[in-house]
Amino acid sequence: CYVCGSRGATIVCCEQTRERRFHLPCAVRGRCLTQYDGSYRAYCSHHRPQQPMVRDPAPGTECLLCLEAVGRRKSFRTMGCPTCQHAWFHRSCVQVGAVASGSSAFHCMLCRDKEDFQTEMLFLGIHIPVRPPAWETLEAFEGLMARHGQCDAALCLCPAGREQAEEEGPWQMLLCSSCAAEGTHRSCSSLSDSTESWECQGC
Repeated sequence: CYVCGSRGATIVCCEQTRERRFHLPCAVRGRCLTQYDGSYRAYCSHHRPQQPMVRDPAPGTECLLCLEAVGRRKSFRTMGCPTCQHAWFHRSCVQVGAVASGSSAFHCMLCRDKEDFQTEMLFLGIHIPVRPPAWETLEAFEGLMARHGQCDAALCLCPAGREQAEEEGPWQMLLCSSCAAEGTHRSCSSLSDSTESWECQGC
């Protein structure tokens, strides 16, 4: 590996007639570039594609993701949106955003361009998973699908505990008819068997 000097490097720069190899973990440290699209090309630091931005970042420009200052000019670690040319990012930040957003939601955070932005980021070696955003997976909404299941009375009288719920009787669990975010046993809130609805103190 021309970056770390160790053996076992299997990635070869596609622009070199004389093979220049590096390990995948060494790519970022050595400012090499691997493209995760099309023919999956790899480039060493001397031959990697450069971003054809018209202008460099203005003094004091911040990364739109981490809000820390970016470099004074476009570089391996400082990238811009090709469409609006005003949005700037750190490479590490935009990679985290791409993994979280997936191909269906990854776009420029300033002008919201998606097609040209993704094409440019793929060209510059950003990996964009082909999937919906991580926050739209089923696991992300598991909490919303769960029904509240405990008695929230200040003093729960149920011998079996706050989570005990029976279909009828004094230990039947009633949820707040307005928010459904709190519950009570009938007996814990002195509710008769004929009471069909109950509202928590907050509602």
